[in-house]
Amino acid sequence: MASPSISASGANVVTTGSPYWVVLRLAAPTVMAMMTQSIVNEIDIWFFGQLPHPESSNAQAALFPSLVLLWMFGGSLSAISVGTQAITARRFAEKKHSDAGAVLLNAWFFSALAGVTFTAICYLLLPVILPVVFKVAEVREAAEGYLQWRLLAITSMAITFSFKAFFDGIGKTHVHMVSAIVMNIANVIFCIMFIFGNWGAPRMGMAGAGVAAFIATWIGLGIMVLWAVFPKYLELYQPFRMKKWSKRLTWDVLKLSIPSGVATIAVMSGFLLFSIIVGYLDSPDGPALVPKPGEKVEAVNGAATTVVVGVLKLTFTACLAFGTSTATLVSQSLGEGDAKKADKFGWVSIRLGLIIFGVVGLLEGVIFPRQIISFFNDSPAVLEAAMLPMRMMGICTPVIAVGMIFTQALFGAGNSRFVMIAELLLHFLCLVPLAWLLGVTLELGLVGIWSAAVAYVIGLAGVMTWKFASGDWHGIKL
Repeated sequence: MASPSISASGANVVTTGSPYWVVLRLAAPTVMAMMTQSIVNEIDIWFFGQLPHPESSNAQAALFPSLVLLWMFGGSLSAISVGTQAITARRFAEKKHSDAGAVLLNAWFFSALAGVTFTAICYLLLPVILPVVFKVAEVREAAEGYLQWRLLAITSMAITFSFKAFFDGIGKTHVHMVSAIVMNIANVIFCIMFIFGNWGAPRMGMAGAGVAAFIATWIGLGIMVLWAVFPKYLELYQPFRMKKWSKRLTWDVLKLSIPSGVATIAVMSGFLLFSIIVGYLDSPDGPALVPKPGEKVEAVNGAATTVVVGVLKLTFTACLAFGTSTATLVSQSLGEGDAKKADKFGWVSIRLGLIIFGVVGLLEGVIFPRQIISFFNDSPAVLEAAMLPMRMMGICTPVIAVGMIFTQALFGAGNSRFVMIAELLLHFLCLVPLAWLLGVTLELGLVGIWSAAVAYVIGLAGVMTWKFASGDWHGIKL
């Protein structure tokens, strides 16, 4: 098995060797890093489940829409990673290391300025958005306390993604892995402190998870910045030399990233509407049972959806990590002028993804769904509501992998505009209207709503497979 070749500068050329080994070698740290980072939110679900009922279910019901709101702003800004990674990988393959470092400088500088602006906008809009999203007062109150702290991490999130994209683009995927592991350990410690009021800290419930995530994300960013000042990166890439700031380069990065940002907003808007439809099932206007006088409200459908999404998000994250590595390999191959190699890496990733995530889906949806749901929430009502959606999405896991891997591969090729259009159409012509039709109009409830998600996943996989197979992205210049 061929080993990676070394350029004159000492930088690894990561596209050489057996394609299966190259994909796995590059993807493994990325999968571990993004899985670890995703666990920041999954830990929240488990910790909320340890709170007394109905506080536990209401906090879990508030988490999914809260994260969607966070990602509508922070995630759309973090989409700058798409342009950063694609252009960095091209420059790395062309052995223009100083130019690759200039990409990072322009990306993190823009992210810092935009992050502060986005954060201010979020705080202004929060009082308007929350009453629309959360119809149950107890759930809305929990979400507000959480987001008041969580939104302070938007800037750190965006800058971290800029650094992650740079290191992924040069094939150093282990950097973000180390950062994510340390960040997650810190998050667990702070969650224990602030959610439950241990070690002298105040008991804050769901808001305590927001404090923990806020602190942890800034710690993660600090590690990424410290890594970038290691002499071998600082001297070769010079990512902090402000003379490299360029309006033109910033715009080149943004041209690739803006369609991804719009796609992120479309995806999050679709998921937000999806969560609103789920919340309708628990609201006084919905079909849920009306509590007796003095009986506390338990948002069963919202909690069940958060648990299912929380489990699937680990799968989504792993698929995304696989796709991110594929994007690096596709972009570097195109930078080398080898479109056939770019094609090969895409299809190799799909084969590996079908095998790996086929097994994951079998475990989640067929063998252990009851045990997984019970781990996060021991409410019998939530377990009953979540079982069938969990089975449905577990079985669809390999299809999810195909859609997400090819989506990221097209980002790596620079075809972000197509992804944007596809996501807009799939969310607003398929996912949202179908969720309302099946879940509310036809009164199929939570199962009907999740059936719409199945249709969306199949549509995404089909469209992205067709586009990647067409090969018309081979000639995109960056």
